[in-house]
Amino acid sequence: MLTTLAALMPVILVIASGYLIARTGLITGEQWRGVERLAYYVLFPAVLFRTISQADFASFPTLNMGGALLASILSMALLLLLARTTIERAWGIAAPRFTSIFQGTLRWNAMIALAIADNVVGETGLAMLAVAMVFMIPLLNFASILVLSHYASGTSPSGAKILKDLFTNPFILSIGAGGIMNAGGISLPFVVDDTLEIFSRAALPIGIICVGAGLDLGSLRRPGPALALGTFLRPIFMPLLAFGFASLFGVTGPALVVVIIASSVPCASNSYLLARQMGGDAKLMAEIITLQTLAATLTIPLALLLVT
Repeated sequence: MLTTLAALMPVILVIASGYLIARTGLITGEQWRGVERLAYYVLFPAVLFRTISQADFASFPTLNMGGALLASILSMALLLLLARTTIERAWGIAAPRFTSIFQGTLRWNAMIALAIADNVVGETGLAMLAVAMVFMIPLLNFASILVLSHYASGTSPSGAKILKDLFTNPFILSIGAGGIMNAGGISLPFVVDDTLEIFSRAALPIGIICVGAGLDLGSLRRPGPALALGTFLRPIFMPLLAFGFASLFGVTGPALVVVIIASSVPCASNSYLLARQMGGDAKLMAEIITLQTLAATLTIPLALLLVT
């Protein structure tokens, strides 16, 4: 527990630094949007492209990891949808608020996951997590849009828009390009590799500083059933599901650690944007993201106890 917490503390402290930087006004509103775009469109794609292009996929169980993660996501999604009517009757949680619980339980913050995987597992962890993204990102985006389309009041994007968003996602594009380089046995010129390494060193701290800057403690309302469900279903039950399916699929060692990391990190911050765009409860979504991120200082070390 102490070893795991020691590995996570630098990530937690950098997130806290981002929050303090934002609150002191050192970087302001639109400036943060620029920093976030830099991390999302340039720095993290550089990490993923370089990592995937050089990864030895034969050395870890790619398909088994992907199968365990997909099974966990689909099982939890099915359980939530089956419980939808019960949740509304028991606690009066309206359909738009349910969509925020759904996103808060299933979606994950890849920036935090990459930083933790790098600290806990090392460069191999980054490669494994990049593989996890290939399996998880398309499914989670598609499932979230379908649920919001059905239960929220906003306008659903067209099928063409959904496909365009997936195939222009910078994470997916960089992973795909790196995969082509890897499959073709093409080595990066050392100048390009050194350049991408510099980008990579900048990506993780800048990305998680942005996570901290996005926390809004002032938005938190009085705790209620919707906020409690949206906050704690993911960190409690997703790692347990992932651990069960990983055991079933024979995933062990560092690959199992990465599966647990991907299943226990807080909800993705872009869930708020999707909720706002499609008529979900965006305020509840912001509260879930904030509380999950704060709770992660305790819940992620506890989840990693499953595999240490």
